Amino acid sequence: MAKLVRDKIPEIIKADGKTPVTRILDEAEYLEELDKKLNEEVAEYQADKSIEEMADVLEVLFAICEARGHSIDELMAVKQKKQDARGAFKERIYWEGNK
Repeated sequence: MAKLVRDKIPEIIKADGKTPVTRILDEAEYLEELDKKLNEEVAEYQADKSIEEMADVLEVLFAICEARGHSIDELMAVKQKKQDARGAFKERIYWEGNK
């Protein structure tokens, strides 16, 4: 099964006595595979709900951010700006429409 993997996975495979077959993706392929990886990691989080899966989702989001030319600081600043303007999700408000 071919897929985008973390940077140290080939080393881990070699340490296990196997020979990984890998290649470096071009920019377009990388962005496409990051989107697939995000879907994979979100699905794993949905099934598991563990903090480890949350961390995997975050890792992929950070990689997408940087691959699209943004810094993590920029991402966090935009997140904070939106939170300041519209709030977060801490109060568990569920909108059911208008009357």
